[in-house]
Amino acid sequence: MITPIAVGAAALMAGVARAQVTATGTMGSTNPAQATLGTAVNSTSMARLVSLNAIDDFCLFAPPEPNSVIGETEAEEVAWCVQARNNARQIPDGTFTAVHFVKTPLYWQIQGLGDLTKLNIQSGDEGGELDPHGATGLGNPVGGNVTTNATGSDVSYEEWMNYMSYDQFCLRICISENSTYSAAEMCQHTLDEMGCNWVMPGDYTDNSFTECDGDSAYPPGLYPQSNGSTSTFQQRYTGTYTDASGSVGMWTQGQTVTPSTAYSTPATSNCVTYSTIGNGVAAVATASSNSSSAASGSSSGSAASASATASGSNKSSGSAAAATGSKTGSNTAASASASGSSSGALPVVGNMGPVAGLSVLALVAGALLM
Repeated sequence: MITPIAVGAAALMAGVARAQVTATGTMGSTNPAQATLGTAVNSTSMARLVSLNAIDDFCLFAPPEPNSVIGETEAEEVAWCVQARNNARQIPDGTFTAVHFVKTPLYWQIQGLGDLTKLNIQSGDEGGELDPHGATGLGNPVGGNVTTNATGSDVSYEEWMNYMSYDQFCLRICISENSTYSAAEMCQHTLDEMGCNWVMPGDYTDNSFTECDGDSAYPPGLYPQSNGSTSTFQQRYTGTYTDASGSVGMWTQGQTVTPSTAYSTPATSNCVTYSTIGNGVAAVATASSNSSSAASGSSSGSAASASATASGSNKSSGSAAAATGSKTGSNTAASASASGSSSGALPVVGNMGPVAGLSVLALVAGALLM
């Protein structure tokens, strides 16, 4: 248990102005100096600069070589983009069957489903997590960087997480923090076996494409309790060690029971639905909604309104299934029960470039893991 925390829209938004979450390092050696739209498409590019700007203007990390397993290539992944940008490879049209983009005060997030074997992921690979940390601290992939234009111009951010499998994906870039939660907490990177739905709750409806404003979710693994305290889940790991006398012992970290879901799925509003997304082809908004979907336990207020049009298309939707990812180990549960309703509109957009959807990750200890 940790110190009781009062969480609500006001608490989460308090202190956002003091946020310092932009990246301080340099671009990776394989990356362009800055995010750039309209670069040449390079099918053998090793650039590792991902951007998230719109439902039809985003990138994902995926393997450079065909038929690859995410858990075996996480340090080597490269950027694949819907649009021609960042000197990256391009996601083929028809890769996604669903894409859902949500803009919140603390992070921008996109998730979806599709045939991600088009991004060189081996069919059936339940996937794993990519983040700026990794076993060596150099990131997975090494030299990977991310940007958004949440402020109106391209900015590099320090904390992000990208879960990839053969049929599902989810990407969150943490663009701010407040006096309650840091960017590192909102983009928690130690829950790599838990899967997209658990770590990045949101709309995973298939055959749908939406762009919405939304409340921020509670940090992954955090479960507010009825008495005002907060329970924090730790993924379970076991291992062995050898002491000074040469004796071998075993260590265990984390819980033995895994919550089945995130604490809640945040509410969304101002949703725009698209029929499809595509590369360089203007998307046509087929429907829009200004009503806010209710969800219990939202961690922050709604973000700025989403744009009504998109140029490009990408489709993928998804629920997260378990994945055998970059780290091994079984998942365990926090003592708190998870609750909350999900909400969100579904977007449909068409894209240019081969990209597949991804399922979630590995099922560990009876829980959906990624």
